[in-house]
Amino acid sequence: MKNILLSHELYQPGMKALEGKAKVCVTNNGDSNAILGQLKEADGFILRIGKIDRKAIEACERLKVITRPGVGVDNVDVAAATKQGIPVVICPSSNARAVAEHALTLLLSISKNIVESDTETRKGNFSVRNQYKAVDIQGKTVSILGFGNIGKELARMCHGIGMEVLVYDPFVTGDAVTAMGYSYSADLLEAIAAGDYISLHMPSTPETQGMIGTEQFAAMKSTAYLLNCARGDIVDEDALVEALEKRIIAGAGLDVLIEEPMKAEHPLMQLSNCIITPHMAAQTQETTEKIVLMAVEGTLAVLNGEKWPHVCNPEVYDHPKWKGR
Repeated sequence: MKNILLSHELYQPGMKALEGKAKVCVTNNGDSNAILGQLKEADGFILRIGKIDRKAIEACERLKVITRPGVGVDNVDVAAATKQGIPVVICPSSNARAVAEHALTLLLSISKNIVESDTETRKGNFSVRNQYKAVDIQGKTVSILGFGNIGKELARMCHGIGMEVLVYDPFVTGDAVTAMGYSYSADLLEAIAAGDYISLHMPSTPETQGMIGTEQFAAMKSTAYLLNCARGDIVDEDALVEALEKRIIAGAGLDVLIEEPMKAEHPLMQLSNCIITPHMAAQTQETTEKIVLMAVEGTLAVLNGEKWPHVCNPEVYDHPKWKGR
């Protein structure tokens, strides 16, 4: 029976799906350096939170598959895994609706000042209503940066409730976007300047890391809000803190930060014009069940020698380890 190491326990349907199929060990630690000894004994590694780097991958000769219950692989050295003949299993398109719904929820919550109003009302401060911080969203423009599955789903929902949608994505043509009834901009700063809401939906790559910083916040309307349900390192957090403190922008709704789990003492945690949730956009009951079952199925398939299609590095199947399969 194969050994599967989990950084953290999966949602219960996933754990149940592993029963009797493999020997399972949960470390509650996703740092590959800290759990290297256990990784060396593993045939498969399911990484929920944490990272696995080149050093660990090269040291784990037994490892045959790395699985991410999601689509982001910025915490996996994919090049190293591919070089070792290790498929990196992902769960594509399974969380698009849930993440888009969360982005829309953040948009609505910060627009209507929900968090502060709830907190103050519970304190007996009914007059919080007289601050008139809430704004209407009908007719406002949401600039969606990144037009993959999640960006498309958010665009559809925002358009459906009367918002104008502007798309920026260098990998999508303007004709394709306008055919859907949305506007398109090929210029990042132009898209940012036009938006009442700026919603980020791109992966973390060397090109996108830190792409939203001082210059971009300066280009935003003073009444605009930033939404990030993508990856924390896309945003320069020091610049965001300054933009919120100085009211260069009106507010932010964040599901991700650079350091996770988020620290209570983080400067963003102290700001009333910032809503923060704990990287939970895809963590709905329905979506999580789909993701963990897909993750388990893919992990077991690779361990059984199958060329599982949902991997971020399909070129791995050209590796000598996979020849003849």
